[in-house]
Amino acid sequence: MQFIKANININFIGNRKLGYALSVLLIVISIGSLIINKGLKYGVDFAGGSLLQVKFDHTVKIDDIQSGLNAIGLEKTSVQQFGDENGNEYLVRTNTPINTSEGFSTRIEQALTKSTGKGSHILRVEMVGPQVGKDLRGKALFAIFFSLLFTAIYISGRFELKWILSGVIAAALFSAVSILSIFNVSIPILIAAALLITLVLFWVLGLKYALGAIIALIHDVLITVGAFSVLGKEFTLPIIAALLTIIGYSLNDTIIVFDRIRENLKKQQKDTLDITINRSINETLSRTLLTSLTTLFSVIALYIFGGGIIHDFAFAMIVGILVGTYSSIFIASPILLAWQEE
Repeated sequence: MQFIKANININFIGNRKLGYALSVLLIVISIGSLIINKGLKYGVDFAGGSLLQVKFDHTVKIDDIQSGLNAIGLEKTSVQQFGDENGNEYLVRTNTPINTSEGFSTRIEQALTKSTGKGSHILRVEMVGPQVGKDLRGKALFAIFFSLLFTAIYISGRFELKWILSGVIAAALFSAVSILSIFNVSIPILIAAALLITLVLFWVLGLKYALGAIIALIHDVLITVGAFSVLGKEFTLPIIAALLTIIGYSLNDTIIVFDRIRENLKKQQKDTLDITINRSINETLSRTLLTSLTTLFSVIALYIFGGGIIHDFAFAMIVGILVGTYSSIFIASPILLAWQEE
């Protein structure tokens, strides 16, 4: 299927500075939002506490729900509507684990029925202790870091045939992070420092394809996380799964473009690097857009019809697909040209 004309020649490389500017703007907004909001709004998975999903027979007021919860000692809670307005379902969050002794569901249902005057049913209960939530946050950060690292190692081995050098870097960083994590080093600071060291090593050792790939992936993850911060959405374990999926998806787009750049560098050695890169992006543009659009339509359908539980996961995927497609064209590939200009 030919989605775009074969002889198309959009000057992506010539407009790369505009792409850089847009990326810097989005990253600044993301980081600024994280600073202003003092981090992400963690869900029960990471913050610890309890979550109840309650369904009422008829429409009720949130104030009445909170009154019923206060009556049984659940004072520090937040209540929000869940799903469709006609569903009469609400999520109740509290920072402390609920004592799930026998009959606790009945006690809560009776209190809510009394305060609202409507029948209520508890559909779901989730509880996570604060220490478990902290451990999950750390493991989630490590999962993202090592996925980025080993992805970059794979790129180096495939495109530059430096498997041994890449393996040594991976082993050294893995050992350093594992050792430092034993001590009381803040995990976010530790991961940020490790990523910075990784970028410096790739630059010094001449692993240009790996450098371009990992910068693009960091760009995608940071902007997606920033979108959750800006919109005040909860950051939960399913979002980590979405981020790891985005990393793999964005990498696939990047590899397609890198493959064509490598082929064209061998076939058309007389052309300058900027012409070769721009031609390669245009030659793979149809495949990139077709893949992105078909996946995007599927995720949008999931976002609209998938229900409240999977809503945020689908939202993360939508942002990640858009940003990942953009970064493969305007970030990962132009990094190769920036390397030559140094």
